[in-house]
Amino acid sequence: MRKKIVAGNWKMNTTLAEGVQLAEEVNAALENATPKCDVVICVPFTHLAPVAAKINQTKLGLGAENCADHKSGAYTGEVSAPMVASTGATYVILGHSERRQYYGETSETLREKVALALENGLTPIFCIGEVLAERENGTFNEVVARQVEEGLFNLSAEDFSKIILAYEPVWAIGTGKTATADQAEDMHAHIRAVIAGKYGQEVADNTSILYGGSCKPSNAAELFAKPDVDGGLIGGAALKCADFMGIVNAF
Repeated sequence: MRKKIVAGNWKMNTTLAEGVQLAEEVNAALENATPKCDVVICVPFTHLAPVAAKINQTKLGLGAENCADHKSGAYTGEVSAPMVASTGATYVILGHSERRQYYGETSETLREKVALALENGLTPIFCIGEVLAERENGTFNEVVARQVEEGLFNLSAEDFSKIILAYEPVWAIGTGKTATADQAEDMHAHIRAVIAGKYGQEVADNTSILYGGSCKPSNAAELFAKPDVDGGLIGGAALKCADFMGIVNAF
């Protein structure tokens, strides 16, 4: 059985004090709960070690929002996968559309990042998704398949099985628009078929594929009820404990 997962992506939000407080609130909400999914928070680099010291990681996973495509060296301002792992984090978001769009991340760059993340025991949450023009011109299936193939299909089946995928229609991130539950299901099923074509049905069936893009407590249950939607990568709603837990409890 593939894992059900709700992961928060805090993006560039919260000061250190605010972030630690939010993490403690989520941790407290989970302490006596038995959610029907794994719960993860992905926080800014500055917050990783302080948050790791405050949460129970048997209940609440911790991840970074990115890592570098080099292990170490003269790359001022970058944070490597070994550095992320040294904080106590065990997940890392890679290939988010904002990284692709604003920082020019390519599939070649992402292959390096994925390899380094895996080498350092981090679980990549690998993001894919189409922009509005690609949705409207009907190329969205090809675009998303290409992102999966170019970013990940260099991996062995064993390594691919360590990846979590997150489908985020770029036109629905932070816009208030959401793919319908049927649109999300159609794309997730398509992604699973693409994986099966490369690695076989068993690997595809065991790959967790999350939905991201204005997922909130009011629509999470309908999305999560779809057979190929295994949870969510949550942006804005992850910044308030009550909203985030509302999504976790949608399972």
